[in-house]
Formats: sequence, C-alpha cells, structure tokens
Amino acid sequence: MVSRLPREEEARRRYGRRMGVSSSVLDVTTMRSRLDRLRRHAADAGVAATVVSPGSDLRYLTGIAGSSFERLTALVVPTGAAVAPVFVSPALEYAGLGHVPLGELGIEVRTWVDGEDPYALALGGVPGGRVAVSDMTPALHLLRLRDAGAPDQQLAGPVLRELRMRKDASELAELRAAGAAIDRVHARVGEWLRAGRTEAAVAADIAAAIVEEGHARADFVIVGAGPNGASPHHSVSDRVIEDGDVVVVDIGGPLPSGYGSDSTRTYAVGSPREPDVASAYAALQAAQQASVESVRPGTTCEAIDRAARDVLAEAGLAEHFIHRTGHGIGLDGHEEPYIVAGNDLPVEAGMTFSIEPGVYLAGRWGARIEDIVAVTEDGVERFNTRPTDLVVL
Repeated sequence: MVSRLPREEEARRRYGRRMGVSSSVLDVTTMRSRLDRLRRHAADAGVAATVVSPGSDLRYLTGIAGSSFERLTALVVPTGAAVAPVFVSPALEYAGLGHVPLGELGIEVRTWVDGEDPYALALGGVPGGRVAVSDMTPALHLLRLRDAGAPDQQLAGPVLRELRMRKDASELAELRAAGAAIDRVHARVGEWLRAGRTEAAVAADIAAAIVEEGHARADFVIVGAGPNGASPHHSVSDRVIEDGDVVVVDIGGPLPSGYGSDSTRTYAVGSPREPDVASAYAALQAAQQASVESVRPGTTCEAIDRAARDVLAEAGLAEHFIHRTGHGIGLDGHEEPYIVAGNDLPVEAGMTFSIEPGVYLAGRWGARIEDIVAVTEDGVERFNTRPTDLVVL
C-alpha cells in the first residue's frame, strides 16, 4: 500500500537520491551468479542485450542504489558471454562508486562528461537485435537509446522477474528481519492511537518508530479511522479519531539493505460503534488465515487469492473486498508475483508476497489484515507474527 509521507521524505523522493552503494554490498560471487542468470534468461527471451537503469534492478545486480537523473547511468549486459558488460556513468557520479568491484566481474566502466554522447557510449560494441530495458527507465533515456541504435526494444521485466521472484537465503533473512522490525512497531501502536488525536499526529509517531525499530525510513504510513478506513489507499488526514472508531494501520519501509516490510493490522478505539464489526472481522480473519494456509509450492497465485475471496463470499462480503489479495515484495514494495485472479503462475520456494484481504464498508468503516509470507519447500512461513485479532485499545 502507499501513503502520503512526511514533507521532508516527499522532498527527498521528488528530487531523488544520489547514486550510492547498498549498506549490504553484494559479494562478487553473488553478483557473478546473478549476471550469469540474467544472460541465460535473456537468451531464452531472444534479446541481444539488457539495459539496466538505476533502481531496484541495478541494486539487485550490483548493490548500486539510487535513482535515474537527466544524466544516463546504465549497466548494459550483452546476452552472449563473449561480449563484456558495460557500466556507463557520468564521471561526477562514478567518483562515489569506484570501490564497487565491477572490474572483478569483467564489467567495463565507461565514464562520460557533459557534452559527450552517453547513449552511443552505452551501445558501442553491443550486438544488434532486440534490447530489453528496465521497466522504470525514464522515457528521456529510453527514446535516446532507441535513436542511438537500439530501435527494437522490449521491457526487461519479464527477464528480470525470473531472477528476482525467488529470493535466496540472504534475501529471505533480510525480509524476515524487516517483518520482525515492523511487528515491533505494531506492538507499540497503543502508545499513540487514541481518541482526540488526528490521524496525521498518530502517523507521525508511527513513522518515527519505524526508523527507531531499524528501518532506513518509513515509506508509507496509513492511518484510516472510521469511514476513512473504507478507502484502501487512504493515507492520513486531519480527522480527529473518535471513540468507537475502527482504524486501519498499514505501515512499512526498507531496511538499510533495501529489503522492506509491509504489514497491516486493524484496531478499535474502545468498543466499535458499528454493529456489524465483530461478524465481518471474524470472516476477514478466517479469509486471511485460509489464504495463508493455501500457500505451498505448486499452488497458483489465483488459487491463493480465491482462498480468501471464497470465505468472504460465503459471509456475504464479496462486494466489499475490492483489491487483489497480495503482491510480491523484495527490493520493491510491490513486485512479482501478484496474488490476483487470472494469474495462473504456480508459486515456488523462495517467493515472498503479502496476504492482505480487506473488507470496506463505504462511508462507515474498513478493515484489513496483512502479513508477508515466504513459500518454503513444503509450505509457508509468515514473516509477520503479531496476532491478527482486532486490537481493542
């Protein structure tokens, strides 16, 4: 889920972050393995090269974190092993990346200064043919790459998702730690959530606690009280929380490694004033549990979604569950696989995603329960272990 962030964080996001290195720099063996797997999947997809721009894809492959700017930075990986990958960077940005072991990986570094053509530099020596480009590459760079000699392009998402969907042991450890950290924040919500305070004031305290409990920052804080809880992507407002409100609290952010948390619990400030809360919440809790229990290798994403949806339909609440059951999580808060109707992808060991059914009664109240889970060799592991009961404060 997404939300309005504190002003300073909004500003940081708007203007981007400078290129830097992840706090948990990847070892050379891991990077080499990921590059080799990228080439294999690119060959299967019939592309001649993959262009990886700054963002989670580049961080996954090299440990280099940051955002795209008007100056081109990109990793270009030819599919054939005979041609070395190329890392193109503005000279003023590469000064902070010199200790990344690109040379040990056989990656040629090509720096450029303002006035030079970085697009020709990036494509120099790359064999002709279709080029896969990171999904979030800005059009500014995508179109100039096309004009510089890569007219046949496709999204790299289908190639890169084959690497990133299945987490290795170190990635699972980071996500497990992120789940435990956000659980500690939920355990403290009673310190701040009470009648007479605004959603925004409660959210500010929660955002500070997210950092206190080990996250690099709070990416989102949803505090939806009373009728605001019936809007799944409500952020926060100046609405004053009242006795009897049911309150949806959906929170998360990345650890310094980049791997993130995302967990929702629903609270009540005193006894809920709406008469149908108890019965509807019981159905929601059963739906979330049924969906979690359905997770095992070979089960399809749509079947996991249906497990939650069927329980709510039986309770007469189908029309009030208005979004997919879950999304993948890793270096991105939302990534493959998506737990949604129509997705017949069988889940495999190492895949991680949310299970988060909700019930939304427009104009009245809403509730959601969200845990991050991992597919194991024979079942499922929850990364969030807080009780899923309605928490009455």
